[in-house]
Amino acid sequence: MSPRESPIAVNQTTAPDTPSLLLRARGGDASAFESLVRMHQSSVFSIGYRMLNRRDAAEDLAQDVSLQLCRRLDSIESLEHCAYWLRRVAANLAIDWLRRAAHTTTQPLEAGAEIPAQQADHDPLLNRELDRLLGELAPAARAGMVLRYQEDCDVAEIATALDMPVNTVKSHIKRSLTALRGKVIGARLITAEELS
Repeated sequence: MSPRESPIAVNQTTAPDTPSLLLRARGGDASAFESLVRMHQSSVFSIGYRMLNRRDAAEDLAQDVSLQLCRRLDSIESLEHCAYWLRRVAANLAIDWLRRAAHTTTQPLEAGAEIPAQQADHDPLLNRELDRLLGELAPAARAGMVLRYQEDCDVAEIATALDMPVNTVKSHIKRSLTALRGKVIGARLITAEELS
């Protein structure tokens, strides 16, 4: 067998976004598993950060998700399935964390904290206010909003990830948007009145 036909040579030259990465990770290749985690860490951290409003909690959540991925690697069918699975696990772990922490007060987002996912709106004051308002939503509604508008998932994916009917997800999103719009408009009106 020539070096070009060798499976080792093929795997060494294969880009990290190919299915062989998953196969190598399943086979115990630590660097392949690390690449797989790195490939999705921005999305997982972003879900945790947006839902938990705390960098340290989001980092802990990302670690928990990575551990679960390590334990369940054999059940992951493809890289697309891996991305879906990681979003689902991250959202559900965040919901569980919020339910356990319901009796404590939430911490505001850290000033100047970096969020890996790109944001469409670059107004830092508006972003800070939206993050605060998002933190006031119920855990399932918050998860729906983060998955829809931060992770750009469609309603069917969110329904599957959160184990909810599609219409319930649509209802959560619609009510959440209405509540957020009302609060943002109210906050802008108050600010405008205070300035005049």
